[in-house]
Amino acid sequence: MLLDYKKVNVYQANVPVLKDVTLQVDEGEFVYIIGVVGSGKSSLLKTMYCEIDICEDDAEKAEVLGRDLKRIRRKEIPALRRELGVIFQDFQLLHDRSVEKNLRFVLKATGWKDKQAISERIDEVLEAVEMKDCRKKMPSELSGGEQQRIAIARALLNHPKMIVADEPTGNLDSQTIDNIVALLKRVSESGTAVVMSTHNYSMFDKYPGKVYECVDGELRIKN
Repeated sequence: MLLDYKKVNVYQANVPVLKDVTLQVDEGEFVYIIGVVGSGKSSLLKTMYCEIDICEDDAEKAEVLGRDLKRIRRKEIPALRRELGVIFQDFQLLHDRSVEKNLRFVLKATGWKDKQAISERIDEVLEAVEMKDCRKKMPSELSGGEQQRIAIARALLNHPKMIVADEPTGNLDSQTIDNIVALLKRVSESGTAVVMSTHNYSMFDKYPGKVYECVDGELRIKN
């Protein structure tokens, strides 16, 4: 089990947003988290990579990649995040450097030292997202969909066991949305679990997965 939540209470700025969350995610699963704005989707995802803390008294169980989030120490969080891929709605690329240098920065920051290995890994992830020809481009030269593909490539760099994607299609047109969700679905089929919050319910039939809804302060399974 990559993620195992049992009766987890989620807070945002000390305000309760979700109560008694029970959620399990295993290898290769594709999970949608849906709900209206302010229902707790993003807050739930932020607990998974420790952007929001889970207090010991607020969960029966809260484990991600074998770590107990109720007791995790701050110095242990970077190691957890190296095993997760995180994708944001606003891409969060560094706009003062090229695609290649964005990816190189992440690899160096997470302990990669061998220049050839770094270059080869960058080639691999850019090929996986069909963006190999954009290696030298600046983020400003790319469309929104292309920037999101680079964000997905960045999330794949360290061979993550799970990807957490917070509204990754929120600012994109319908065709680009289809392409991005298709790409994430292929990622899950390779064994990496994907947990994605979204408003694009039309994708569920074409790219099926487990669907959970944040509603009335609870997380409820839809299928």
